[in-house]
Amino acid sequence: MQSLKRRRPKVVVVAGPTASGKSSLALAIAQEFNGSIINADSMQVYKDLRILTSRPTQIEEAAVIHRLYGYLEIDEVCSAGAWAKQAADEIEAADANNYVSILVGGTGLYLNALLNGLAPVPPIADGVRLSAQEKLKELGNQAFHAALRERDPQSARGLYPSDSQRLIRAWEVLEATGRSITSWHADQLAHPPVAANWLKILLLPPRPDLYLSCDERFKIMVETGAVDEVRTLLAQNPTHDAPLMKAIGVKNIALYLEGKVSLAEAIDEGRKATRRYAKRQVTWFQNQFSADIYKKTQYSESISLEIFSKIRQFLLT
Repeated sequence: MQSLKRRRPKVVVVAGPTASGKSSLALAIAQEFNGSIINADSMQVYKDLRILTSRPTQIEEAAVIHRLYGYLEIDEVCSAGAWAKQAADEIEAADANNYVSILVGGTGLYLNALLNGLAPVPPIADGVRLSAQEKLKELGNQAFHAALRERDPQSARGLYPSDSQRLIRAWEVLEATGRSITSWHADQLAHPPVAANWLKILLLPPRPDLYLSCDERFKIMVETGAVDEVRTLLAQNPTHDAPLMKAIGVKNIALYLEGKVSLAEAIDEGRKATRRYAKRQVTWFQNQFSADIYKKTQYSESISLEIFSKIRQFLLT
């Protein structure tokens, strides 16, 4: 007797840059369609900095199922591959329990790992990784970035000198394989970790509107407790390269707490950092993300009915 083919889970993906309203849209969809929201933001996986990373509030998290939010400690590293496997498990679990998975976030590397799979970079020997870490400590981030740029300009171009984790990764892959990590990523991708049917929604507001929202949101974050969040974070004495220390605004608020800048200066620099991040996200989504529903606006209830209609059709087919 021929076995029945297992149906593929149906997943709604809500993507977009920071301050585009994608979390509000995901919540509305979850409430309308009995959904389970799965986080695809690389900073919202951490327990600390709920306000500064724009994690859903406790009330929002209680309203519908939320998964992969606030479960890691400050210094724990979450690779795109590890996250994608966890997200795949959550999608399978939601489907088994008759929930609609709603993936929401703006971390392109995470979304790409889940939707397309990751390039099959060979395992890196511990000795090579340790050597790369030691070299970074010896040279410092700026000089290490310059050394990487000499050997692998294409990969270095997409990395910031402050991003120790990704600098080390690029260096160790080059050392171990003789090929740049950019070259590996251009290869045929491995299979995605879950076989699903995707409905991809992209919110991509005009940049002037997006930047205004970024500015306003960072100001509100400071007014509603972001400074105390960073103070509590620093009291735990995290290492300077702990992943959560890279969250937008941490550096700026930390300088204020150290008395090196005024609060107004910290807010101004935090706004600029948010806008730069949003700009990079917009570029990624424009070039790397193929949407089924593309809205050139921020989320508002006025676009819900149209989106809901398309989701309903997607779920019924």
